This record gives sequence, structure tokens and C-alpha cells, in this order.
Amino acid sequence: MAEHEAGRLAHMHPPAESVPEAWRKTELARHPQRPYPMDYIQALFTDFSEIHGDRAFGDDAAMSCGMAWFHGEPVMAIGNLKGRTLKDRVARKFGSPDPEGYRKALRAMKIAEKFNRPVFTFIDLAGAYPGIGAEERGQGEAIARNLLEMSRLRVPTIATITGEGGSGGALALAVTDRVLMQENAIYSVISPEGCASIMWKDAGKKQQAAAALKYTAGDVRALGCVDDVLPEPEGGSQNDPAAAVAMLDEKLQYHLGELLAQPIDRLLEERYRKFRNIAQFYTTA
Repeated sequence: MAEHEAGRLAHMHPPAESVPEAWRKTELARHPQRPYPMDYIQALFTDFSEIHGDRAFGDDAAMSCGMAWFHGEPVMAIGNLKGRTLKDRVARKFGSPDPEGYRKALRAMKIAEKFNRPVFTFIDLAGAYPGIGAEERGQGEAIARNLLEMSRLRVPTIATITGEGGSGGALALAVTDRVLMQENAIYSVISPEGCASIMWKDAGKKQQAAAALKYTAGDVRALGCVDDVLPEPEGGSQNDPAAAVAMLDEKLQYHLGELLAQPIDRLLEERYRKFRNIAQFYTTA
């Protein structure tokens, strides 16, 4: 009887060494104490002045945009908001933007373009909000519009995936000159639970799906979907947020310096070429 109970518990809570690396990364990316995009924006930028509303429907509580300063450079900072308390999480739809959130972000990007300010985006979302109202108000079109407009935005652009980068909801903020990814973040077309539900009709096979999706920083970098993988403190950014901010700050300064040194027409050409050739791979029979 005791042996049976031990076996049952082992099945429910497998030893750490049996948990796939991809799933360990997933749990770190979703850690409730992990710094969120707004935590980084508040720590990295000064004089953040928020811009509200999409001038079409409303002001999405899941998206924040604003003018700011980054080491003496005037910039635009954009990030989705998740909330720490249950009340905030519900109000912000757990960080999943509505179409007006993406339209607000695009409005902010166009303002940045008008005033020649580099754009920084910070991403930690499982996907765009999938509610009926969001679909009725043009969720797919809003995402597609962002993809188009970001591809030809005439200012340097940098996206950083700090936690989950899920589906088109993440991509709508990540068509940028540089796509950065923290080492314990994930970037994927679908969640492991969603993938398992489709492939095996069993969301419980999420760990198997996580391994198959190849969405960890190393895998995504190998596919050419991100330009740089950023180090984190030992055990994840939640263990030392200040150190995580310092590591990110150094990388952002480096990449922004590189982008500012290039003519904008060259940046646009390279941006176009990168996204036309992204994630190509070949197999042999």
C-alpha cells in the first residue's frame, strides 16, 4: 500500500531531473514574481509619460505606452500589463491585450516616428485576448496592421521578450530591428497546453509539447527568430530583479547604439530581409 502511494505521488510530482528542460524554462517564464514589462520600463527609463487610448474605441488596461528617456536619448516605451493582484489581473485580462491595445501601441509608435524617437517594446503575454468582443472589434486586423506598420517604421526598434511571448499577440509588438529574449523566457506560436490539446487531445501532455515546440531561448535563437539571448541572475530574474534590470540595461544600450549608427534606409532593408527569411530550416529524407 505504501509503495503504491509513493508511486502515485512520484507520478504527480516527478523528480526535478525528469522534468524536461523546456518545461522548467516555461515555469520560470511564468513565475508569479518574475519582473513584468512595466517593472522593467519603470526601472530602465526616466520621465515616463503615458499615452492613453486608441482614438477609436477605448483605453486598453492591458497595454501601456509612453514617452520616456533612456540614458539621455528620448524614446518611446511600450509594454503589456499583467497586474500582481487578482483584481488587477482580471482588469488587465491577465496581460492579453484587446485590439484597442494594439491600436494604442501603434498610435504610440507612429508618434515616435513623427518625432524620430526609437521604440522599445517589452513583451510578456500568452497571446492576444480571444474574447468575442475582441474578435468583433477586429483583433486579427489590429494585429495584422501592427505587423505591416512595424515592418516599415522609420525609427530604430527593439523588442524584448521578458516572459512568455505567445502567438500573434506577441509578434504584433516584435517586428523590430532587434528582437531580444531573456534566457528563461519562451517564444512560441502556441502555448504547450494548447499544443497538447490539439496534437494529443490531452492538455496534460504539456511537458511533451513544450519539448516539441522548441520555444526556449536557445532553440529560438538557432532558428533566427531572435537576435540576442540575454543572461539572467541564477535561478531566474525573480531571484534578483535589480541584477536582471542591470543585465538588460547593458544589452539595450549596446543594441540601440548599433542601430543609431546606421542610416534608417539600411535598417529598413535589413529588417525586411530578416523577417522574410526568418525561421527557415531544411530536412533531408
